[in-house]
Parts: sequence; structure tokens; C-alpha cells
Amino acid sequence: MNDLSAFRRLAATATIGSFSIAALMGIAALLAGGSFGESEGRVLLTTLIVGCASICMLCYLATAGTRWSPVGGIGAVVLLLPTVTALVLVWGDWDSHGEGLWKSYGVGVVGAVTLAQICLLLALAGARAGLAVVLWGTVALAAVLAILVSGLILGEVETDSVWRVLGVVAILDVLGTLVTISLAKFGASDDKKLAPASDWSVTLPAPQAAALHVRAREAGRDPADLLAEAVDRYLAQPATGASDRVHPA
Repeated sequence: MNDLSAFRRLAATATIGSFSIAALMGIAALLAGGSFGESEGRVLLTTLIVGCASICMLCYLATAGTRWSPVGGIGAVVLLLPTVTALVLVWGDWDSHGEGLWKSYGVGVVGAVTLAQICLLLALAGARAGLAVVLWGTVALAAVLAILVSGLILGEVETDSVWRVLGVVAILDVLGTLVTISLAKFGASDDKKLAPASDWSVTLPAPQAAALHVRAREAGRDPADLLAEAVDRYLAQPATGASDRVHPA
């Protein structure tokens, strides 16, 4: 758990730091004396690229520590394609870039943004059984929308026949995203589905269990009594938020 928290902090710091550097470059380009030329424009576009990539990366990091973390890892890998391609397009000779590079960039953007959306939904509602239908329905719509848009970019889908379907899927995707996020943050919780208190059990991670046994030996007491005493002290404190709720194992 400590390794995971350290990785999350490192990744978030690197993401924020990289955009901070790009932002400073953009500000310097705007405030520098002289006319606004091609180089300044490329610096600003680079800032925009890094900023968009940073937002996507933060969405991927939202899944860290959950069972959906592999999805975030896939998103981080996919993000490399549009980011690198965009930088090549900005800093290279625009006239020399072929159609394939532009298509790769477009498909990469679609994939990265779709995975960012899915990661955000999973991080907010992935553990809510009551939202499973709307969550996975929205994920499916996002995947279908990504396939349709990618097909249009690659020229594999007939334009005349797909626009109506694309519009319907896009509207339902946005609606599902808004409903899922709203219910996950402001809807009723799943607490009413918890097992009766008499059926609850607590599983401690190995380091905490070992420390509890050491403290019990030192005090000459039963570990279960020490744990119950710690829970009693915790419950006697004023509640500070929903994150402090105790859930059954």
C-alpha cells in the first residue's frame, strides 16, 4: 500500500510538474518581446498538448489503488501515441507529414480521451453495485462511439450512413456519463445493503496484524480486545466525512 501511494504521488507530481514547465514556457512565449511568430505558436501548442495529456493522465491515476488500475495503465500507454505524434506534428515540417501520421494522431486522441472517460467513471462508480447497469451501459456507449469516430478518421465507415447513429450514441454517452457521475457523488449510497452488524468481520493487512499482536503481547492482552478498544475509541470521535465509514470485509 505504501509503494502504491508513493507511486501515485510520484506520478501526480510528474504530471503536474511537466505541465507547470510547459505553462511557464507558454507564458514566456507570450510575454517575450518582438512579434508573435512561428516559434511562439509552436511553444503555445506544446503547452496545450502537455496540458491535455496531463488531464488525461490524472483521470488514469484516479483508478490507482482500485481493481480498475490496469485500465488506467492501458490508458497511460495509449496516451503516448497522440502526445508524441502531436509533438512531431507541431515541431516538424508540416508539409512533410503524410496522411497516415494525421490519422494515427486522430485515432490516438479518440482512444486516450475515451479511456480517460472510462477511468473516471470506474473510479467514481466502479465499486457501487447499484450503479452497475448505468455504468457499464455508458462504458459500452463510449466504446461504440470511439469505434465509430475512429472508423470515420480511417475512412473505414461510410460517412452518409453513420452520422445519425453517431449523434444518437454521442448524446446517450454524454447523458450516461452525467447520470453516472451525479448518482455516484450525490445519489443514495449502498449502505442499506450492508450485512447485519452481527455478521461483520474485519481483515487487517499483514503489517497491522503483526503490530497488533506485538502490542497485545507487550500488554498481556488478547488482540481482539485491543482491536475492539481501538474501534470504540474511533467511534467515540465525531464523524468527519463519508470516507470514515466502516464497511464489512
